[in-house]
Amino acid sequence: MSNSADSPRGPVRRTFRHPVRVLTAAVFALAGLIFVTSANTAKGTNIRTDSSLLKLSDLIQQRSGKNAHLDETNATAREDIDALVRRDHGGTEAQDARLKELARAAGTTKLSGRSVSVTLNDAPLGATANPGYPDPQPNDLVIHQQDLQAVVNALWQGGAQGIQVMDQRLISTSAVRCVGNTLILQGRVYSPPYKITAVGDPAALKQALDDSPAINNYLLYVKAYGLGWKVDEQKAVTLPGYSGTVDLHYAEPAK
Repeated sequence: MSNSADSPRGPVRRTFRHPVRVLTAAVFALAGLIFVTSANTAKGTNIRTDSSLLKLSDLIQQRSGKNAHLDETNATAREDIDALVRRDHGGTEAQDARLKELARAAGTTKLSGRSVSVTLNDAPLGATANPGYPDPQPNDLVIHQQDLQAVVNALWQGGAQGIQVMDQRLISTSAVRCVGNTLILQGRVYSPPYKITAVGDPAALKQALDDSPAINNYLLYVKAYGLGWKVDEQKAVTLPGYSGTVDLHYAEPAK
């Protein structure tokens, strides 16, 4: 449109469209877009039941099983190497004792002794709040990474000589991570219930669990919504040695 003084003056003709017709056209256009997008996404399959949605989960489980097999193979190779080293290295008894102590501290050898185990689990299906507590949200009914970390940290604080989560020994580089309510530990995937076992003085270990503020907070949810919590003491257990690889970028000698 021109804004100059020479522009002709007079009424400007405007075209009005009926609002109902405009709305109807927009609805049909949007519906068409949705149909096209859905067809391109499904590519002729049933989106709700397409087995391709399960491929990622299947891949994770497959890789987890493969990693477990590799751990077993690596453990066997490590035992063979250790046997050869003990036979051929020619070290003194003092050096042998020092090597064994370092291996024990690193968690790469078996560890036996009295222990305490803690088992955590999601709330039962259809769980509701106990009297006096608000209705639960979905996150209130499942185990979270912070809950597992709280138990592991408390057991270390209680003087644990070694800790096993599920069937794997923890070392200094181990990281306890959760995705949803699934635990991912050292390349392997686990579902609840989760069992954590620590070798050490049972009285000190249980006291450390009782003194942990994070665990006390978790126990509130146990009481309110029925999350699983069980502490057992065993007279004698043997934790496996860590059999995976260790990838260190920076390290300092232990004092």
